[in-house]
Amino acid sequence: MNILFLSSEVADIAKSGGLADVAKALPLQLKKDGHQAIVACPCYYAKIPNYGNLEVIYEGMLNANNPDEHCRVPYQIRKTFLNGEVEVWLIDCPRYFDRTSMYGDNNQAYGDNGERFAFFSAAAIDATRGIGYKPDILHCNDWHTGIAPMVLRIKYANDPFFTQCRSVMTIHNGAFQGAFDRAQLYVVPEIASIYNDMTAQGSYVNFLKCGVFYADKINTVSPGYAAELITYLGGHGMAENYMARAQDLSGIVNGCDYSDWDPRTDTKLRIRYGLSSMEEKVLGKYLLQRKLGLEMGDTPIYGMVARLTDQKGIGLLIPILERFLLHKVQLIIEGTGDPNLQRQMEEIAARHPDKMVFQPVYDDFLAHQIEAASDFFLMPSIFEPCGLNQIYSLAYGTLPIVRAVGGLKDTVIDYDVDREKGNGFVFNDPSPEELLSCMRRTLILYLEDQDEMQRIKRNAMQVRFNWADSAKEYLKLYEQAAQKPKW
Repeated sequence: MNILFLSSEVADIAKSGGLADVAKALPLQLKKDGHQAIVACPCYYAKIPNYGNLEVIYEGMLNANNPDEHCRVPYQIRKTFLNGEVEVWLIDCPRYFDRTSMYGDNNQAYGDNGERFAFFSAAAIDATRGIGYKPDILHCNDWHTGIAPMVLRIKYANDPFFTQCRSVMTIHNGAFQGAFDRAQLYVVPEIASIYNDMTAQGSYVNFLKCGVFYADKINTVSPGYAAELITYLGGHGMAENYMARAQDLSGIVNGCDYSDWDPRTDTKLRIRYGLSSMEEKVLGKYLLQRKLGLEMGDTPIYGMVARLTDQKGIGLLIPILERFLLHKVQLIIEGTGDPNLQRQMEEIAARHPDKMVFQPVYDDFLAHQIEAASDFFLMPSIFEPCGLNQIYSLAYGTLPIVRAVGGLKDTVIDYDVDREKGNGFVFNDPSPEELLSCMRRTLILYLEDQDEMQRIKRNAMQVRFNWADSAKEYLKLYEQAAQKPKW
C-alpha cells in the first residue's frame, strides 16, 4: 500500500513528545514490511538548521487559481530520510514555519496555529499530485492534521487522482483538539464555510472533531483509551462524537523502539545489563546516586520523567511527597512544564536535598539513566492514551507504578492482582492517598523480599511491545479503511 503519513513532528527531525516517536517508528516498520510509506511534516526552520541543503523535489502553490492573492500560498517540498529508508516531505513555507519553535513561545501557542496547520494539511495533500505519489491511505495524527480527512472528502470528492484514497485518524491525545476561529480556514476556502454540529465548538471549528467526523477509520493508541473516549468521563468533551463513530473506532498499542531503549545496548549508560546480568543494574544505580549527590547504597530509588502537567498526575504526587520522603527512599524527578508545579517541586526538593533531586530540564541522557538506575518508575497519570515510559521501564527492569487508565492498564500487570505474571503496580482512584498507599506497598516489598523483587524485575524485562506487531494491526486498519465506499 501507499501511505502518506501526516504528522506535526517526527523524531530525528522535530520532536516535543511521543507523537514524534510514532511518526518515525511506524513508517519505518511499514517500509520494512514492504509498503511505501512517506511522511509529511512541517519544515520548522529553527529545528532544521541545514534545511537549505536538502533537495527541493517540488514547488507548489496552494489555491493557485484563487482570485484572492492572500489565499495563494507558495510552498516547497524538501526531501530528507528517516534512517536512510523512509522518505520525508518537509513542507517549506516561511510564512508559517519560520518561527522560534513548533507550536508557540513562552508556554503560549501561536495565535495562527489553526491557519498554520490547515495549510500544512492542505499543502501535503496538494503536493501528492504534483509529485505523482498516489496514496491509498492518508494517515492523519492528532488535531494538527484533523482537517485533512475533511479536505480529502470535500475538496477532492470528484478528483480521479484520489478515487482510491481513504483516511485514517489516529488520536494520540484527545485532550488537545485545536479549536480556532473559522476565519483561520481561509487557506482552504473549499471547507471554510462548512458548518455542522459534529465539527463545531461553539462558533469555532474543532480540528479534531473534523477528523473524527470525516475520517474513514479512527483509532487511538491503546484499547483502554479507545474505551474511555466513548464515555463522558474520558471523552474530553467529545464522547458523543466518538459514540457516533464507535463502529469505526479502535485502539492499537504503540510499539517501542528497542534499538534506543534496551539496557543491553543503551549507549547513554556507562553500565549496561540484561536478564543474565541483573547485578550490573545496581552498579548503575550507585553511579547515578553519586552523580546527583545522593547517598550511595541500597536505598530504593523512585524515578520519574514527565511533563509537569495535571494530566501526568503531578497534582496527585505533590500533596503526598513529603510524607513519602519520611521513609528511607530516594526520589529523582526530571521534567518541565507548568511553572507553578515546577516551583512546588523545587521547594520540596530544597527541603529534602538528601532524599530528592528535581531536574527542571529534559535531558535525554539523564532520562535513560533514571530509567536504568531506578527501582520503581512513577506514572500516576489522570489519563494516558498509551504512554511510553512505562514500556521503557519494563524493558529496564524498573517496576512501573501507574494508574489504571488508558494504555497504562493495557501494558502493566499489577503484582497484587497476578503474583505470577505481575510486572508492576497499579492503583485506581485519582487520589493522592491511593497513590501514597500504592507507593508504600512497593516499599514494603522492596524491604521485605528482595528475591521476589528480582523475579518481578525479570518478568518486566521479558515483556515486549514490538512495532512489528503494532504495524500488522495498522495494516488491518488500513485495509478496513480501503474497503469503505467512496463518499
